[in-house]
Amino acid sequence: QVQLVESGGGLVRAGGSLRLSCVGSGRTLSRFSMGWFRQAPGKEREFVAAVSWSGGTIVAADSMKDRFTISRDNAKNTVYLRMNSLKPEDTAVYYCAAAPASLGDIVYTTLDKYDYWGQGTQVTVSS
Repeated sequence: QVQLVESGGGLVRAGGSLRLSCVGSGRTLSRFSMGWFRQAPGKEREFVAAVSWSGGTIVAADSMKDRFTISRDNAKNTVYLRMNSLKPEDTAVYYCAAAPASLGDIVYTTLDKYDYWGQGTQVTVSS
């Protein structure tokens, strides 16, 4: 079992920045591909960014790749999401998730590939 706890969310003005953290426990996250997803009120959960177990492969949603950066520190069992130039439409609950890296050093962009999820952290961007 893997437990994931997100932190770093909050209220920020448009144009501001936040860094979210996701700390894992129970197992080392170095055996997992990690992802960030978000869910706005009344909308489906959507992919934000993902990083392979080694950190060598990174992918982000087209609408966010110029502003959001995912990274990981396996020594700290932590994954990060740096968010710059935030917009009101970025308001959502942000979740981190872990997918077993059984197929190698790859990333996943769909929810069904992830076995473990955190409880989420709220990000609210005011205009």
